[in-house]
Amino acid sequence: MTTLVFGHKSPDTDSTGSPILWAWYLNEVKGGNAESVLLGEPNTEAAFMLDRWELPKPRIITEVGADQPCVIVDTNNPAELPDNINDADIQAIIDHHKLVGGLETKGPIDITIRPLACTATIMVDLMGEDAAKMPDWAKGAALTCILSDTLEFRSPTTTDHDRAVAEKLAADLGIDSSSYAAEMFAAKSDVSAFSDAELLRMDSKEYGVGDTKFRVSVLETTAPSMVLDRKASLMDSMTTVASEDGVDQVLLFVVDILNEEATLLVPNDLVKTVAEKSFGASVSGDTVVLPGIMSRKKQIIPNLAV
Repeated sequence: MTTLVFGHKSPDTDSTGSPILWAWYLNEVKGGNAESVLLGEPNTEAAFMLDRWELPKPRIITEVGADQPCVIVDTNNPAELPDNINDADIQAIIDHHKLVGGLETKGPIDITIRPLACTATIMVDLMGEDAAKMPDWAKGAALTCILSDTLEFRSPTTTDHDRAVAEKLAADLGIDSSSYAAEMFAAKSDVSAFSDAELLRMDSKEYGVGDTKFRVSVLETTAPSMVLDRKASLMDSMTTVASEDGVDQVLLFVVDILNEEATLLVPNDLVKTVAEKSFGASVSGDTVVLPGIMSRKKQIIPNLAV
């Protein structure tokens, strides 16, 4: 049976590119039968990656069959996976997030969770000498994932190893990583075609603080005004999205990649309290700027308080 390789819902660049990378490795190096799939539509930067490296978009699935062999990448959180994930035959997990718990496997499996900025970095390491066999499109996908997750090495999650792997990939491809990252971020920043609800769910994760459930949304951009000009309608849409998704509040952080800061939309007193208790911010309007805040994983989620 074909092994499905997939990342989390609301797939970003890493959750789109890393399944493609690992399916290539399982098929071409390990002699297996694997297929990369997605759990939703890829974001604009991920779509740019697929187009730039001429990669077909993986098919989208919403559930997995009982006993379906699968490899989970870029997450280990059941809330970010199909509802029936524990019915599947999970064979491996490759991730760079904290261990959440809740997944059940049918036997012992390979689990690799490392404190690196990007799943693709871990995959290059796991491939070892076989990484040299990657075709240019695979190297390009890996480079895109690393530059995305590190925000071109600006994110506090960046490690020296992520940088070294990315620089080696860029050198192999003859690409200037800074120029290429600018193209990626321009693609990510063009969100004009998306509805408010789509923007709020585009790059988001559910997270609970005590009895309060949040959808924590992050939009990374080099043109924050494109999002902030829509703040009134985005805040109106938060109520509907929260109700539909079964959470108490949507938190939207608009990360300005170039100025290395985030703007949090503040639609009500709950979010005002979150801003004050979590980040020591002083809130006087419907937005608050949080200098230096760029990483949901390292700076936002760990600090959330109500």
